[in-house]
Order: sequence, then C-alpha cells, then structure tokens
Amino acid sequence: MESTPVLLSYNSSLANYRLSENHPLRPERFSLAVALMDAWGLLDPPQTRVASPSPASDADLLLAHASAYVSAVKAASQSGAAQPDYGIGPGDTPAFRGMHEAAALGVGATCAAVDAVVAGTAVRAYSPAGGLHHAHRDHASGFCIYNDAVVAIERAIRTRPGLRVAYVDIDAHHGDGVEAAFYERGDVLTLSVHESGRYLFPGTGRATDIGTGAGLGACIDVPLPPYAGDECYQLVLEQVIAPALRAYAPDLIVLQAGADTHRTDPLTHLDLSVAGYVRLVAGIISLADELTGGRIVVLGGGGYQPFSEVPRMWASVMALLLGREVPTDLPPAWLARCADEARAAEQPAPQALGTFEESGPPPSDASAHDALAATLHAIAAVCSASPLLEE
Repeated sequence: MESTPVLLSYNSSLANYRLSENHPLRPERFSLAVALMDAWGLLDPPQTRVASPSPASDADLLLAHASAYVSAVKAASQSGAAQPDYGIGPGDTPAFRGMHEAAALGVGATCAAVDAVVAGTAVRAYSPAGGLHHAHRDHASGFCIYNDAVVAIERAIRTRPGLRVAYVDIDAHHGDGVEAAFYERGDVLTLSVHESGRYLFPGTGRATDIGTGAGLGACIDVPLPPYAGDECYQLVLEQVIAPALRAYAPDLIVLQAGADTHRTDPLTHLDLSVAGYVRLVAGIISLADELTGGRIVVLGGGGYQPFSEVPRMWASVMALLLGREVPTDLPPAWLARCADEARAAEQPAPQALGTFEESGPPPSDASAHDALAATLHAIAAVCSASPLLEE
C-alpha cells in the first residue's frame, strides 16, 4: 500500500461509547469534529485516508489489562450491572449494555492508527475517539474502560522490538493509566502536562514522579496551576516538551490531545484558548518532523464542551496534520447541526461563529499573573527533578 500523509481511524459506531445519556463524556465531541473536518474538505483523498477500524481482540486487550478485568467488563456489558470491584459503576464510569464492544472498538481504532504509522503505510494518523488514558490494568477509572494508548503502544513495541515511543499527554487530567503501565520501562517516555492534582482528578502527576528502575527518567509530569493559559503552555512546550523529546530521541510520538484545557471547560480550571491549543499541537507536530521523520499519532481524550470548543479544536488538529492552515470560518450547515444536537441534548447552543472565536471571558490579570508565576515554578521543579532535563 502506498504511503498516505494522514490516516483517520474512524467510523460512526465509535459513538456507541456513551456511558449514559447525561454523562459529560459525550461522543459528539469527536463526531462533530469529524463532521467539521469533512466540511472543511480535510477528508478528501489522496491526502487523507479514512479507515474504518475493527474491535481490538481479547489478546490485544490483555497487553494492557488483567484477564479478570476484561471478563468483568464483558459481564457488565451483557447485563448492564455494576462491577464495583473493577471500578465499573456507580460513579464516573457506569456500566452500560454493549460497553465491552464499544470500548474494544475504540482500542481497535487507536491500534490501527499506530500500526499504520509504524508500518509506514501512513505518515501521520489520528484516532479522535481514543485517548482514554485513565483506565488501569485491573480497573476502570475516570470515564475510561480500556486504555487504548497502552494497548496500541505495547502492541507496536512487540511488533518492532527496540522501538522508542514518546507518549505526550496535554489533557487537563494527568495521564495516570498510561504512566502506570510504563513507569518501570525505558522504551516509553510518558510526558504529561496537566492541571495539578491538588485541584483536579486523579490527584496524581507530581514533578518528582520520574519513573523507577529501567524507567528512571522516562517519566515527566508537569502539574500546572488553575488559570494556566496560552503563555504558560508555550513556556512548557519550549522549556520541557521540546528539550525532553530531543533528549529522549523517540522513533514515534503518540500525542493525547485532550481539549478540556479550554477556558470554558466545565470540569477543569485552565485557560487555554483555541488559538493557544492550536499553537501547542503545531509545536509538537513540528517536533515529530524534526525527531521522528514526521511519525506521530494523535488521539483525542477529554473535552466537555462537545458542541463547539472541542470539535473546533480537534478538527484544527487534522488541518495541522495535513500541513494546512486552519480554516477560520465555520460552515453554516455545520453550525446548524451543532445547535440541533445541543438542543436535543438539552445543552446550551454554541455561541462561537468562527474557529478561533472565544465565548468565555479570560481570567483576571491578577489570576493570569499568579498562574504564570506558578507555571514557572512548576517548570523549574520539573527540570530539577528530571534526568532528561539536566543541563
């Protein structure tokens, strides 16, 4: 198969991952993003190849999860009954009928994306329904049933022994499940930039967490203060992400591109704008061009403004992967669809009429100043703790 610039691993059945009708993790966050990619003309061949994924096999799931846990998910999937010993309902990750099949399809989508880039059949790949980074080996957590990133990375390394993977996570929440899976290994760098666990679930991800054993130095956590915004993230890109990736020298970058860092997100307390998010992702893609021959796989993740901010941010990522300018206009038909789906979900109608338009107010000057000072302190702590960032 000839190499294509970008593979989008997606089909509409991925939207079956719906934890409950009123759950904040809504599939519209990625289905509307894909619709906007299409409306912008970003899915046209030959530049883009849209590949419909298949569910991950049990053998693949067992690369990241205990057999007893997979069995518990299957039982909950058939009955809809909670499995509290395994983190499945009640609470953040409720049981629902068909949950195993829906979650396995999401894992399969990310595996297909990573496989394509590792095999060289795509230069870059995107799995917008992926990035469910809180799932652990033996339990669900934080809306996440199976950990697609861990399965896909582990599968790639077993296929290509010696492969070095850098997993970069810019979701507002610490990528704890992925970090735990690779904490004692040196062949996967986990680098998570997140709102400090002092303020936000899952309460982990300290600057002093640097890996152990063979993985000593292959873990970097950057805990940010509330109201950290565009300038803060640019500093983290320049002073942590870029030097860490250059020092680690990966063969592949996997980017979890959660969009719950936006200033209007109802579950977090950060202040990234759409434009700031786009600059951050563009910087990481540029690092892939510099360090890996362009090999990068982007995953979705969290984002709790599913009818406007998240789709705009994630559709913009597709433009960046294709090396195009992000369109500034939002097609009227797409805006009407967002409004209709928001109304059906009894959610507020989206307000922004342009890609980079912001509907929420920025924080006060004092809050922004304090956030910048705290970010600089966090960066200094990270650089002091990390063997990769030693001068």
